[in-house]
Amino acid sequence: MNYIDLTIKEQKNIALIAHDAKKQDLIEWCLKNKDILSKHNLFGTGTTSRMIADATGLRIKGYNSGPLGGDLQIGAKIVDGVINMMIFLSDPLTAAPHDPDVKALTRIAQVYDIPMANNLATADFLINSTLMTKPYTHKIEDFNLNVRERAEKLKAQ
Repeated sequence: MNYIDLTIKEQKNIALIAHDAKKQDLIEWCLKNKDILSKHNLFGTGTTSRMIADATGLRIKGYNSGPLGGDLQIGAKIVDGVINMMIFLSDPLTAAPHDPDVKALTRIAQVYDIPMANNLATADFLINSTLMTKPYTHKIEDFNLNVRERAEKLKAQ
């Protein structure tokens, strides 16, 4: 497999997302980490981003609500290389009507190898990492090469 290097710059582009039962936890976490978060670009799904902005005064680019496509919008920004870190406090005890979108979002974050926290402990580890203040280079599969190779195999059949 061939890989390419991607660099997450010193100023991170962080998605902040939370299911309803976890929104207050995320807001409190943002308040606790406001000084650090204010140095980065923040993005979020509709209701969550609005609540964080109102409670903290942080600037956050909001997309649609998760059930209305916001999770997919955030996923697209990961694919485009815009968002390179994600805090997604999901509620494992409540069924979500948009669960396929949630799974797609977490899958794409894994595919693109971005730092991702799905609970407060991991979010604390990420935000307090020494890598928050410097560039970080990581390897991901060269998807363009993968597509070319698959197309060639299909043509040969």
